[in-house]
Amino acid sequence: MRRSDFEYNLPEKMIAQVPLLDRTAARLLVLDRQTGQIAHSHFNRLQEFLKAGDLLVLNDTKVRKCRLRGERLPSGGKVEIFLLNKRGEDLYEAMAKPARRLRPGTRLSFGDGRLFADVVERTPDRFIVSLSTSSDEPTDDVLEQVAEMPLPPYIKRPGGPDKQDERLYQTVYSEVLGAVAAPTAGLHFEKVFIEHLEKIGIEFTYVTVHTGLGSFKPIRSENIEDHEMPAEEFSISEKTAIAINSAKKMKRRVVAVGTSCVRALETVAKESKLIPQTGKTSLYITPGHDFKMVDCMVTNFHQPASSLIVLVSAFAGRQTILEAYREAIERGYRFFSYGDAMLIL
Repeated sequence: MRRSDFEYNLPEKMIAQVPLLDRTAARLLVLDRQTGQIAHSHFNRLQEFLKAGDLLVLNDTKVRKCRLRGERLPSGGKVEIFLLNKRGEDLYEAMAKPARRLRPGTRLSFGDGRLFADVVERTPDRFIVSLSTSSDEPTDDVLEQVAEMPLPPYIKRPGGPDKQDERLYQTVYSEVLGAVAAPTAGLHFEKVFIEHLEKIGIEFTYVTVHTGLGSFKPIRSENIEDHEMPAEEFSISEKTAIAINSAKKMKRRVVAVGTSCVRALETVAKESKLIPQTGKTSLYITPGHDFKMVDCMVTNFHQPASSLIVLVSAFAGRQTILEAYREAIERGYRFFSYGDAMLIL
């Protein structure tokens, strides 16, 4: 299929720039993927579209502060780095801009000299940097104080993320530090709302998928099959596998909250059974994929011609998804990470 098959026109004003203070107040588009029927509601009425016994699978990854703005030493030239995967003790894979003058041996300074990054190695599109501090404080502690929350590029913060972003760009159930992007479908949940759903018979379980920049990496090839997904670390516990396998055996619906959950579950699915494991997934879900684990999906509205809109199109049908997006735009839904939600049944 072609990249252009997944394009749509989105007015820039519909890209949500600020989160809702009441997470559950987001609008909810409910799509029946069998009939194409669309209903409009709000997230705090999610229970009206679920059944007792449904199992919601949430991603408990926690976003780490990983964007650093500082200067190159000794020149003082401005530089920004984005820490990606941790490679060892205080050693990170990173991206940088401007990158032209960064060579092995270059030292970068952040937080008025509280944190340093020494370039150890350079590849065509990545760097390996070693972090150190100017004090006896642990490097991770200083990094937390100096670095910024990695908001997506379409959320404009000229002065950097604020305290509200630091709180609301995390799910309320985030536990395992390691993501560089929030699993945004889960941002709509509040703890009291989860408790409410549990009281009426909705079950919950958790996987860990450290969402990465693959969430924002555009498909650049016209043939979508030529796109490659960056690997993401994931972990599915035996407890979670038992819960999901039990639900499948009893014909109860497994509702994946977010595309990261979908990819992890489908990665380890063996026929109709889930195998607990820890590893990395580069699974790229395109139309024609045989979904073995996921029966329903909670998701946000995704960027045009992205791997994520391709994934939801594989789940519900390309024309069905594009029609749902067209109606959401007509009705003024808020799009992308801080935007409204979709439930695909």
